[in-house]
Amino acid sequence: MNSTTLPATDAAPRARIAIDDDATPIVRLIGRTLRDADRLGHAADVLARSCGTVAVRSHTTPQAATVTFADGAVTVTGGVFAPTDATVVVDLDDRLARRGSDGDPELADAMHRALQVPLPEWREAAARFWDITRGVPGVPDVLVAVAAGPDGREEARFGSGPSAYRIVGTPDALAGLFTGTDFLLSALERGLRVQGSMAQLSTMTAASWKARFDV
Repeated sequence: MNSTTLPATDAAPRARIAIDDDATPIVRLIGRTLRDADRLGHAADVLARSCGTVAVRSHTTPQAATVTFADGAVTVTGGVFAPTDATVVVDLDDRLARRGSDGDPELADAMHRALQVPLPEWREAAARFWDITRGVPGVPDVLVAVAAGPDGREEARFGSGPSAYRIVGTPDALAGLFTGTDFLLSALERGLRVQGSMAQLSTMTAASWKARFDV
């Protein structure tokens, strides 16, 4: 088994992305996803659009948000209360996969492309996850991430101290969880396993929500 410890790094933001002060979960999810896109330089042309409004709707629930582009600023607000230029229907439980669209097809395609942020390498995702969740109450002193792939198992450790919890899964499942792309339950369905106490599992759930919704 290989082991490594990596630091978390962030690039300076390029776009101005704002969400409601009292944001709903879908607004927080879209806002966090677009901030990740900006941080990674993904779909920069979309985030820099000078105009356009897009409704983003859940395909199974009434949840919806409006994304407004205006001269390099992106604003995400809850609900859809006025006509928009395009609509994108997504699966909130399946990495924002598109389930339908309406209106301006070019703008709908651009919006969905911005939401499809490529997953980073699992170690990089784990380092960032540790950095943003280590302050969650009850988080153990050490996070041990173990990637099980066709070439064997690789391990990365973050933090130091007597208490630790292990998260084991495929590289894809680990990256999905650590970036907030997947719910914890979705990650478990993708083969992820959490090794620790029930209290640590509860803490892990809180940490995954922080990564997903930036709360």
